[in-house]
Amino acid sequence: MIQFLLVLATGLIAQLIDGGLGMGYGVTSTSLLLQLGFTTAIASATVHFAEIFTTFFSGISHLKFGNVDKKIFIPLVISGVIGGIVGVYLSVKLQNTDSIKPFVSVVLLILGLVMIYRFISRHEHCEHVTPSRKRTFLIGFPAALIDALGGGGWGPITTPALILHNSHPRKAIGSVNLAEFFVTLAISISFLLMLPKIEWTVVLPLLVGGLIVSPFSAYISKRIPHGALGILVGFTIVILSLRTILKSLGIDFIF
Repeated sequence: MIQFLLVLATGLIAQLIDGGLGMGYGVTSTSLLLQLGFTTAIASATVHFAEIFTTFFSGISHLKFGNVDKKIFIPLVISGVIGGIVGVYLSVKLQNTDSIKPFVSVVLLILGLVMIYRFISRHEHCEHVTPSRKRTFLIGFPAALIDALGGGGWGPITTPALILHNSHPRKAIGSVNLAEFFVTLAISISFLLMLPKIEWTVVLPLLVGGLIVSPFSAYISKRIPHGALGILVGFTIVILSLRTILKSLGIDFIF
């Protein structure tokens, strides 16, 4: 029951953050699940199974409102599915390796820094262009690989990367969100085939926590300053990741 409540709280917190920022569910959930003692593969699989539902509804909404550019969407899906499958394979094979948890924590730390940078810097472009298929492919593959290996990172990596390459922010966000459903589905199916056992007792409270908070996402998005919240979440992820890294080095952290 204690584990159920802790994972439920993780789902609540992650969805609150994602509702306010439009990204960060996977990174936040995985960071918190690692602190609860779950292996990297179990944490990533749990998060992705829970995300199937949220990414589906988010992606369909963006498609409905015309926020998807197929020239961005299609190469993102192709490269993302391939990168996700490779990431799952590495996650499962290395989950019991002593170095994998600090490695994933380093990835999460970098993602936390990316989030901080994303919300501190403001890049405005007068002319928006669609990146080439090759460039989009080179963005999607590593983003999905890291997402599968670390339990999050698709949004924090792909969206800023596309915007920094002069993509229209609305088209970048919409295309990334719709592509995320297919990437998440591929990652989840891969975990289902490669992991000997799925911890459904962990997936359920994480999903329920997210569903409880989902109706408030629009309100949160309007009321909470995105920049301040994004920076705060980024710093939180950095601190949690540093805690795991330092503990792996035998250094006691403050908490």
